[in-house]
Amino acid sequence: MFIAGNLLKARHATRLPQSRSFVDPRQGRLVYHFRMSKPRRKPFRKLDGLLLLDKPQGLSSNQALQRVRHLFAAEKAGHTGALDPLATGLLPICFGEATKIAGRLLGARKAYDTVACLGVTTDTDDAEGMPLRERPVPSLDIPTIDAALQALTGRIQQVPPIYSALKRGGEPLYAKARRGEHIELEARPVDVHVFSLQSAADLLDAGPRLRLHVECGSGTYVRSLVRDLGEALGCGAHVVELRRLWVDPFREPKMWTLEDLQALAARDMAALDACLLPVEAGMSAWPQVTLNSAQALRLGHGQPVAGRFGVNGEVAVHDAEGRVLGLADSDEAGLRPKRLFAWAVPKA
Repeated sequence: MFIAGNLLKARHATRLPQSRSFVDPRQGRLVYHFRMSKPRRKPFRKLDGLLLLDKPQGLSSNQALQRVRHLFAAEKAGHTGALDPLATGLLPICFGEATKIAGRLLGARKAYDTVACLGVTTDTDDAEGMPLRERPVPSLDIPTIDAALQALTGRIQQVPPIYSALKRGGEPLYAKARRGEHIELEARPVDVHVFSLQSAADLLDAGPRLRLHVECGSGTYVRSLVRDLGEALGCGAHVVELRRLWVDPFREPKMWTLEDLQALAARDMAALDACLLPVEAGMSAWPQVTLNSAQALRLGHGQPVAGRFGVNGEVAVHDAEGRVLGLADSDEAGLRPKRLFAWAVPKA
């Protein structure tokens, strides 16, 4: 017991991890097993707001989301439209109650800058894929390129990439493609508002490249636009750079990099929280309706509010102090609650 006593003294003196003891019948003596204590996890917290993240290249949107969520120690978070790992730029992150409008922000108009490499097509339509075909690039002039871009502008039919997060049978297409399954995809309508040439360059050992600007609606794949442009030019093409510039309603976004956020988190959480926008910042696209206190209370109880509010369709409802309560449907009969935030519901 001399050894056991010394062990106990040493454990208390040096604050070693907790242990448990038992008599080992094979050794006929008291044996101590020390358990390594697990590092304490930062407790997650309720947090509401929006963060405009500048997603780095090499991370999926979900990987970037999880890193940001852990930095903020937020209980609930989601993003408003995935970017490919190759892509960089604006990825709005919604925390807490802001996740209730995330799905609606997915359909917003977006803008991108992209670089297309002519002469090579890949299975993913970008530089991360395997080359499928290489063709010589014909002599091209600006009018020829502009005409091809114009043909891909407006309401067009587009076949999405095989390697995409679109689901078929409950499974993402990229999972089927990686298994080598044959996939037939149908064209679907998308809106391309702007597809324009910014510059053209013939870079040594890199192939002719076009720098392009795209403004488009929900469901449009820039990779597919570049692929189709390459076919229209007779040589094929794939994306080598892609950056999202803005997403409505954030036309001139102040974006934060992961490095920015990590530096602020090391300072204190108050500095980190100062990067967040209020939920209202994501709702400027909706018509606004302001209610008095009695009307707001009725709506918060899930009841319709009678009256003429001068607008039909989905609206953002605010109380008399200007705080947004959520979304409601408005028509000639009045308002019906649709998606309310937690603070709009009266506490029992």
